[in-house]
Amino acid sequence: MRKDVRILLVGEPKVGKTSLIMSLVSEEFPDEVPLRAEEITIPADVTPERVPTHIVDYSEAEQSDEQLYQEISKANVICIVYSVNNKKSIEKVTSHWIPLINDRTDKDSRVPLILVGNKSDLVEHSSMETILPIMNQYQDIETCVECSAKNLKNISELFYYAQKAVLHPTGPLYCPEEKELKPSCIKALTRIFKVSDLDNDGVLNDTELNFFQRTCFNTPLAPQALEDVKNVVRRNMTDGVKDNGLTLKGFLFLHTLFIQRGRHETTWTVLRRFGYDDDLELTQEYLFPLLKIPGDCTTELNHNAYLFLQSVFDKHDKDRDCALSPDEVKDLFKVFPYMPWGPDVNNTVCTNDQGWITYQGYLSQWTLTTYLDVQRSVEYLGYLGYSIIYEQESQAAAITVTRNKRIDLQKKQTQRSVFRCNVLGARGSGKSGFLQAFLGRNLQRQRRIREDHKSLYAISTTYVYGQEKYLLLHEVMPDFDFLSEADLACDVVCLVYDINSPRSFEYCAKVYKQYFIDSKTPCVVIAAKSDLHEVRQHYSLSPHEFCRKHKLHPPQPFTCNMTETPNKDIYTRLTTMAMYPHMAQADLKNSTFWLRASVGATVFAVLGFAMYRALLKQR
Repeated sequence: MRKDVRILLVGEPKVGKTSLIMSLVSEEFPDEVPLRAEEITIPADVTPERVPTHIVDYSEAEQSDEQLYQEISKANVICIVYSVNNKKSIEKVTSHWIPLINDRTDKDSRVPLILVGNKSDLVEHSSMETILPIMNQYQDIETCVECSAKNLKNISELFYYAQKAVLHPTGPLYCPEEKELKPSCIKALTRIFKVSDLDNDGVLNDTELNFFQRTCFNTPLAPQALEDVKNVVRRNMTDGVKDNGLTLKGFLFLHTLFIQRGRHETTWTVLRRFGYDDDLELTQEYLFPLLKIPGDCTTELNHNAYLFLQSVFDKHDKDRDCALSPDEVKDLFKVFPYMPWGPDVNNTVCTNDQGWITYQGYLSQWTLTTYLDVQRSVEYLGYLGYSIIYEQESQAAAITVTRNKRIDLQKKQTQRSVFRCNVLGARGSGKSGFLQAFLGRNLQRQRRIREDHKSLYAISTTYVYGQEKYLLLHEVMPDFDFLSEADLACDVVCLVYDINSPRSFEYCAKVYKQYFIDSKTPCVVIAAKSDLHEVRQHYSLSPHEFCRKHKLHPPQPFTCNMTETPNKDIYTRLTTMAMYPHMAQADLKNSTFWLRASVGATVFAVLGFAMYRALLKQR
């Protein structure tokens, strides 16, 4: 909403422009009227809309055409004043003033006009019969007010309507010729309806209507008032109310009715509460609230954010199969201006046998977005209405900024839930297979993935000592000479080589010596494709000798060429090393440590699945 309003009064000489301003300020008709009133500013606390208002007079005798043009370009609303007892001043409205203003304003952002019939005290009849055809001819005319500066009749109302025309303009909302809402308004109100339809059944029930009313107007509707609203809709359309709830058609009809009855501030209050600006676009302030992320800190979703996202999933999982079909995903993202998830997402997170994103996969993708691009994540939460549904100041309330990683190392403990593992290796070493195996896909399933649907990320949950954590795997492209800071910034490193390719390990050895030999980041060497025949590596040291020399764990054999789901123990190990980097070269070598971690993971995975099924039954 605008921070101030500038009102310009124009019209023929002697129609009473200056008298109107002076009568408003002094609350009495002036004995002497100057040629032109000085610009007046009315403070915010004495205006109905709580916005400072500047009132500017125009005098043909005192001002040049150039000064008039400047004032027109600065005005937010223009009042064209005529005298109700002067036919010539009425004719000048269409023959001179409206064409002049239109010539001096941009066609796509025309300034609203208000016709002001002054000196109503001098006649017994109304000028509205003459004015109505003019109002019908020109879309930019918001309203017409007949008033009397001498009797103080409708003076306050005149300036209230002028202020209202700026703060709550009809133009972006409604097409008077067609007598219907404009497409951009329908689009915004449809999103608001879908966000407010908490159970996604296509109607707003009494609970949802009351929540909507309280959210927008800070007060619930009494039961009788709710029924009265629905009865108004019932009387005017057949499909506006269904199962005693308001349908989208009924919701749009109500807003059409508000606007037709001159109550467009009601619709604007709703639109602005849901983040829209005067052009019916979501504001930058709403979509991108200020977030301060210090260096070496990461971003995660907090508990309330996960609860909200769970409710969004439940709302759209129509068949209750704990997965989102392509149609359900489309429905979920109807409140977005674009589709945020591409086909690569299905190869980034866990899916079911049909390739549909599971509940766990859905939460994982949100976790990934928040970790990699938190601004994008808060933008998405904005489209879904997080701050409105959870009554928070902004989407920033959904984000936890973790403490500096150096403090975690000093204290030898972490409160983070998301850990990043960068996966490096020569081309063809098996990095992509390693990522996909984390999502439970064997080689046979991986071969069905289209090249243009592949992802450089994989994220899922692991359990370490009973704690559920997210492990984010990132496949780094094999360009030894140009590894960026982002390629190196992680919690644990995987160096992958193909045991069946004699030159595969050389890349891992060089990368380790160049970038990680003096780093505190734990490193693990993965001997991929361990189902194949192992050949001698063309490097001065064998992989085992290299690991022993640099005090690394022995190469971990890995394969995804199997009929069953690949084993996930290695991913638990990686998460454990990321959580306890100070133990990477000590306790982590101890086999009993791994046994405890793995058993913990297995137990909690089973428990987690049981709880998941229980939740599904409840739903």
